[in-house]
Amino acid sequence: MIAAITLAASFAPLAIHLSPLLVAAPACTAAVTRVRFTVAMALTASAAVVIVDGHDGLMHSPLLPIHIGALLAVSASAVAARALHDRDLRELTQVRAVSEAAQRVLLRPLPHTVGSLRIASMYRAATAHALVGGDLYAAVRSGRTTRLLIGDVRGKGLPAVEDASALLGAFREAAHEHETLPKLAASLERSVRRHLAEMSERDPNSAERFITALLVELPDAEETVRVVSCGHPPPLLGQRGGVTRLRVDRPAPPLGLAGSTEEAFPLDTFAFFPGDTLLLYTDGLVEARDATGTFYPVLERAATWTWCCPHSLLQHISRDLDSYAGQHLDDDLAMVAVHCPAHLPRSPQAAA
Repeated sequence: MIAAITLAASFAPLAIHLSPLLVAAPACTAAVTRVRFTVAMALTASAAVVIVDGHDGLMHSPLLPIHIGALLAVSASAVAARALHDRDLRELTQVRAVSEAAQRVLLRPLPHTVGSLRIASMYRAATAHALVGGDLYAAVRSGRTTRLLIGDVRGKGLPAVEDASALLGAFREAAHEHETLPKLAASLERSVRRHLAEMSERDPNSAERFITALLVELPDAEETVRVVSCGHPPPLLGQRGGVTRLRVDRPAPPLGLAGSTEEAFPLDTFAFFPGDTLLLYTDGLVEARDATGTFYPVLERAATWTWCCPHSLLQHISRDLDSYAGQHLDDDLAMVAVHCPAHLPRSPQAAA
């Protein structure tokens, strides 16, 4: 830009002064690069002003200092604005790094294998730049059993993250202490109630908060999957014969609204053979809509998915959901896929 204006001034009539155009050079530089380079462009543009005005015969005219002063004033403003922008950018980068670390501590990545099971997980937050929100998942190895949790907190923002954190912490501890899923669910209900009671001191609306959850148990020595549903969407089971939605006949109310004894959480048991894959998900999947407002047809689409690799399965679902909903989700989405390899026994004890 500086070279072009200087060259154009050498061919322009003397009555036409192009040096004021040089003020655009440092202003444009500040928009795309750092302070040091902006200062260099301001000094270069000032030298070009002297050359152009000298060519126009303004070397001893009062217009020369006016042109240079205007350029330096604009350059100073551009440099100051760029310096503030760079400072804010550094602070934002640091805050984002801390935020990402905190969110990863809250929602730990699941291991690729637990026992003989292969596991994949995916989280897509509806809020821009967020890694977690109101959805949650966790996996715990307890003895010869793998236990999984997936849930969805009512609400959004910081209260939802607080509720998710409370439930995840309670699950990771209680999953090792209770022999059955109903007992575990009752323990989580009591933990959620205590958490909401503490929150009620600063949030009068905490009584309206709850968490839908699905507890899943996969014993090594049995070809079964046990499920306790607390108002959560039922999982999908992919088998060689097709895909089915596991029918939970008696779901309990969401955590925070359910009973506090194990009898309040009915247990459902289903067959889970080598080669099968279980898909757990939150309502961000089933409530995604296309441009016409039609809900995502999960079962219809699921019949076309390849279920043998958990990671590939979740990647395919995510791409398919983007093509259906236009790459925009109105709600958070969490998914966990669990696959039992056909060529491996569930455990050494099961093989024996």
